[in-house]
Amino acid sequence: MIHIRVEDRNGNVAVLEVPEGINLNLMETLKAYEYSLRATCGGMALCADCHCQVIDGGDNLPEPQDAELMTLETRPDATDSSRLACQIKVGKEIDGLSIKLMGDAE
Repeated sequence: MIHIRVEDRNGNVAVLEVPEGINLNLMETLKAYEYSLRATCGGMALCADCHCQVIDGGDNLPEPQDAELMTLETRPDATDSSRLACQIKVGKEIDGLSIKLMGDAE
């Protein structure tokens, strides 16, 4: 199992237990766990609706690509710990990741 700690926009915290090998990105996984994410671009790193802040465990994430960085620049609330959930592949390397949802809800 992959464990991901998620703080929603209301401050509620839950630890998701995600089966290994699901072949989804973090945005798709959050939607599957019924988190409200608008995700208008469908995971193309264009809308920033799935903006999240990495609280802990970011050392194991791949570096953000140019498209993700350019999209995050459009968010006034983006910080150095900001990422787009659609650009994070869910796998055992992110076990223990802790995030706070920042993007727009549905």
